[in-house]
Amino acid sequence: MSKLIEQKKGFGTVPVFLTAISTILGAVMFLRFGYAVGSISFYGTVFIVIIGHLVTIPTALAIAEIATNQKVEGGGEYYIISRSFGINIGAAIGIALYFSRAISIAFYVIAFAEAFEPVFEWINSEFGFSLSDKRIISLPAMLILILIMLRKGANLGMKALYIVVIILFVSLVLFFMGQTDYSADSSFVYLSQTVENPDDFFYVFAIIFPAFTGMAAGVGLSGDLKDPKKSIPIGTVAATITGMVIYIFIAFKLSRSASSADLVNDQLIMSDIALWGPIIPIGLAAATISSALGSIIVAPRILQALGQDKVFQVKQANDFLGAERARDKEPINALIITSIIALFFVLIGDVNFVAEIISMFFMVSYGSICMISFLHHFAGDPSYRPSFRSKGVISMVGAVACLYLMLKMNFTYAVLALATMTLFYLIISATNGNRKGLAKIFQGVIFQVSRKLQIFLQNTEKEEVEGWRPSVICISETFFQRPSAFNMLRWISHKYGFGTYLHYVNGYLSKESIESSKKEYEEILALSSSTRSNVFIDTMISPSYTSAIAQAMQMPSISGKEFNMILFEYPKGEEKVPTRITENFSLVKAANFDVGVLLTSERDFGFRKRIDIWITKSDYENSNLMILMAYIIMGHPEWKSARINIFAIFPEDDIERERKNLTELAQQGRLPISAKNIEVIEKKEEFSNRDIINSKSRYADLTIVGFRSEAIKQLEGEIFAGYEEIGNTLFLNASKSKLIV
Repeated sequence: MSKLIEQKKGFGTVPVFLTAISTILGAVMFLRFGYAVGSISFYGTVFIVIIGHLVTIPTALAIAEIATNQKVEGGGEYYIISRSFGINIGAAIGIALYFSRAISIAFYVIAFAEAFEPVFEWINSEFGFSLSDKRIISLPAMLILILIMLRKGANLGMKALYIVVIILFVSLVLFFMGQTDYSADSSFVYLSQTVENPDDFFYVFAIIFPAFTGMAAGVGLSGDLKDPKKSIPIGTVAATITGMVIYIFIAFKLSRSASSADLVNDQLIMSDIALWGPIIPIGLAAATISSALGSIIVAPRILQALGQDKVFQVKQANDFLGAERARDKEPINALIITSIIALFFVLIGDVNFVAEIISMFFMVSYGSICMISFLHHFAGDPSYRPSFRSKGVISMVGAVACLYLMLKMNFTYAVLALATMTLFYLIISATNGNRKGLAKIFQGVIFQVSRKLQIFLQNTEKEEVEGWRPSVICISETFFQRPSAFNMLRWISHKYGFGTYLHYVNGYLSKESIESSKKEYEEILALSSSTRSNVFIDTMISPSYTSAIAQAMQMPSISGKEFNMILFEYPKGEEKVPTRITENFSLVKAANFDVGVLLTSERDFGFRKRIDIWITKSDYENSNLMILMAYIIMGHPEWKSARINIFAIFPEDDIERERKNLTELAQQGRLPISAKNIEVIEKKEEFSNRDIINSKSRYADLTIVGFRSEAIKQLEGEIFAGYEEIGNTLFLNASKSKLIV
C-alpha cells in the first residue's frame, strides 16, 4: 500500500511547469498567432498578451496563494474552488471546468491533424491524390491517446511531456534563428502595420485567448504531487511568466519576418520563417498532442473528484466516477467517460463553436479563483495563512477582467456560459440540500463589512436630524406562547426601522442556563426564519426583569443607531405583568426612551386592514409618534391594504381647529391618510375616553393610544385597563414630541 501511495504522490515541480507551458505554447501559437499580428499589428498583439495576462497572472498568483494555505488534493482548480466557495458552487464550476477540459482534448487532437497539412500537399503533388478529411489523422490519434492513458496512465504521460517540451523548444529556437527576405528589408515601422479592413480587436482576442488558458493545466496534477504547496505556486507562476515573455518575442519575430497579408492568409507562416521549415509542423504536432495529453490527464481527475464529493444525485454514478484502479490509483472510470466525450467531438470534426464556449468556461473558473483570493484577503480570517501571498487588489483586477472580457468577446456565449453554470448550481443544490452553498469565506466577508460599518457609524459625528426612525428593543419570554410582540417588531423593522428581540430567560448565568438559552435561541431562529424578518434575535439571561432592562438599554445596537424605544407586551386580563412594566417605567424614562406597551387580545391583529389612532388633548405630544408608528407598520406587505383612521377627542370649541390641523398634518407630511378618515369627537363628561375608544374601534385590527408619564405614576397598571372590547392595542409614550417632515 505504501508503495502505491508513493507512486501516486511521486511528481515534483517540473511536471507542473511542463504541463502548463506545453499547454500555453500550443495550437494557437503555431496556427493563429500570425493572424493576430497581421490583423492588429505587433503592438495590438502585445496588448492582447498583456490584457490576457491580466486574467492569467492574477489567477496564477491566486492559485499559488490558496494552494499554500490548504491541503490541495485531487481535482486541481475544482478542489480549490469547492473548498472555498462550498461544494454546491464549487461543483457547478467544476462540472463546467470538466467539460471545458474534456472537449479541449478533441480540440487539440483536431489541431494536431492540421500539422499534417504539408504531408497532404506533398501526397497531392506527388501522386495526384487529394486528401481533405483530417479525421483520418485525428481519429487514430485520439484512439492511440486513449489507449496510452488506459494502459499507462499519468506516469507515461509525464514521460511523454519531457519529449514534447524538447521538440517544442527546438522548434522555437529554429523559428527565431530563421531569416526571410522580408526581414532584411523591414524596419520598425512595420510593427504597426495591419491588413486592410482587419477583424475587430476583441474578435481576434477571442481567437487568441485560448493560448493563455493552459496556465492552470498543472494544477490538475494536485493529487499526484509530492508537495502541492511548493510545486503548484512555483510551476504555475513560472510557466505563466515564461509563456508571456515567449509570446511577445514571437509576435515581434513574426512582424519583422512577413507581411501582414502573408501572416493572415498562411496559418503555417512560421514554417516559411524557421531555419528548417518542417520543424514547425513537427512542433505543432508536439504542442497539440502535449496539450491534449495534459487535458486528458487533468479532466478525469476533476470528474473523479466530483464523484468522490458525491455531487451527483445517483449514488451509483458517484461511486463509479470516484473509483480508481488499484495498481496505480488512476481514475480509470472517469477516464473512460472523458474519452467517450472527446471521441464524440473528434468525430464531429469542427469544434470552432465549442472552442469559444470553452474559453467562456475557462474565464468563469479563472474569475472564480481570483474572486476567492480577493474574498479571503477581504475577510481577514486568521485561519487563512498562506506561505505565499498575493495582493487582494491584484485578484480583484483578475476577477473583473474575466467578466469584462467575457462580455466583450461574445456577449451571447458569455450569458450562455453563466446561465449554464447557474443551472448546474440549481440542480446540484436541489439534489444536495444538506450542502452549504456559501462557505465560511462569505461569513468572514460579511463580518468584515459589518465591522467596518459599525466603526464608521461609531466614529461619524452624530447630528441631530429632524426625521425620526425607530430603533426598538423588546424583552419578552412569551415568544412561544404569544409572538405578537415579535410580529410588531417584524413590521416596524421591515422597511423603516430596526428591531431587536431579546428572549428573556429568568435565572443566573451558568453552564446549564447558557445551554438552555442556546436551544431556545435556535428554536426561535428556526421559527422566525420562515417570516423573512429583519429582526435581530438574541437571548438574555438575568435574575430579574429589572436587571434585564438595565442591561438591554446599555447594549449597543448592531444597526449603528442607538436604541430609542422599548416595547413591552402583556395579555388582557393578566394583572401581574402590568405591575412589572409600571415598576420599571421610571428606569426606562431615565434613559430618555420612548415607551410602547402592546396589549394583546384573543383576536390578535385580526385581518390587518385597519389601524385606529386616538389623540386627546392631555397627551398631544404623543400624537406624532403614534401617526409615524402607524405609517411605519403599514410599510410591511401584510398591512399594505390597511387604512389609517385618526380619532381626536377635544372640547367642542377646539374641534374645527384640530380637524384642520390634523388634515394639514396628513397633507404636508405626505401621509396615506384621507381627510374623510380623520374624525374629531366632542369631549363629553358623561362618556370617558375609554368608552368612546371601545365603541369606535371595536373592529379595528390595531388601536394606538397615547399615555402620559404623569398618569402612569398616578394610576400605575390601571392606565392600561378597560379596553376589553377592542383588539390589540399599542400604548405609546414619547420621550419628546416628534416632527413629521
